[in-house]
Amino acid sequence: MITDKLYYQDVYMKEFEAEVLNSSYDEKKKCWLVELDRTAFYPEGGGQPSDEGILCLKQADAGAERPVRVSEVHEKDEIILHYCDRELVPGSKVCGEINWERRFDHMQQHSGEHIVSGMICSRFSCDNIGFHMGKDIVTIDYNAKITREELAELEAQANRYIWEDHALEILWPSAEELKELDYRSKKELSGAVRITSFPGADMCACCGTHVMTSGQVGLVKFISSQKIGKGTRIELVCGKRALDFLSMNFVQNQEIGIAMAASLDKTAAVYHKQKQELIDAKMKISELEDFYFENIAAGYADAGDVLLIRETMSPDSVRKLTVMIGERCGGRCAVFAGESGDYKYAVLDKGADPAEFAGMIKEMNAALNGRGGGRNGYAQGSVQTKASMIRNYFGESAD
Repeated sequence: MITDKLYYQDVYMKEFEAEVLNSSYDEKKKCWLVELDRTAFYPEGGGQPSDEGILCLKQADAGAERPVRVSEVHEKDEIILHYCDRELVPGSKVCGEINWERRFDHMQQHSGEHIVSGMICSRFSCDNIGFHMGKDIVTIDYNAKITREELAELEAQANRYIWEDHALEILWPSAEELKELDYRSKKELSGAVRITSFPGADMCACCGTHVMTSGQVGLVKFISSQKIGKGTRIELVCGKRALDFLSMNFVQNQEIGIAMAASLDKTAAVYHKQKQELIDAKMKISELEDFYFENIAAGYADAGDVLLIRETMSPDSVRKLTVMIGERCGGRCAVFAGESGDYKYAVLDKGADPAEFAGMIKEMNAALNGRGGGRNGYAQGSVQTKASMIRNYFGESAD
């Protein structure tokens, strides 16, 4: 028996009554597949996820202590199967209740995508070649290159259309009428074709659920865009998802503004200014550090083997000091920087045999609980040990 599709008769229907026609257990899915004579549950299709909700036995048939949960809905050969966590006996009368928040969210996302895709495909004479409605974002692929500036214009155009509150039109044209319609479709269609139309924005063959006026989409917000082959992938959110996204960004920007003592419309400008100031300060510090290291290195001219254990420094600073001393001391230079238990190290021995040097570093790592390595007489890494153990290993007194 073909299931009566109530979601096409009234997309805003949240509750309904039906009779159980069949119920079978799916070993693979570990759930019961329940067929009803009529349903308001939308099955997965057209890029839109299925509805979720519950089925309850009517009072006369009540035998279950709790509602039957519907986790997925799929259509096969015009029969709609509800994936349930418990069995429902054929002949039972049930009341169904869909998760309306989830359904309305899908309606907002799907309708917003239609409006955007209609405008993009019209402007660039391209096709929507991919559509995925995820839990958090909607992803759409187009076989056209679209710049960020063009997307900003399209976003504004789509939102103007939404706020004008245009009514959706649903058409079931005959085969002859279908030939005369200029509608979007990924493939050639025949038979009964459902056409959804937001006049002036989009006309598309679609089996999904939509809001009945564009105003109920609320808002469209593009999140990102990227090149994919010769086309463009866009990520967007609509309705409550868009509001939640913008609210999250507002909170984040507010916290950043407070931290940087900047008004909310100036956070980017203040960030770039402070970033450049930080870059300049780091360059100055690096220059002063080089000057400081040069003075230290000068004190080890022709000193032979050198071991230094110093305060915490960045790995790059450890490298620079090691190289500066190693170039002057005439022997091996080993610098360890950190605090007891955790040290970064660098070792330079310009005159060492490569194989012997590699062996020494391997032995040192084993003895000092370290890791790291290198080549051509230079190695860098870290050790987890005490300063006294480092001194004992090298058989020297640290400066």
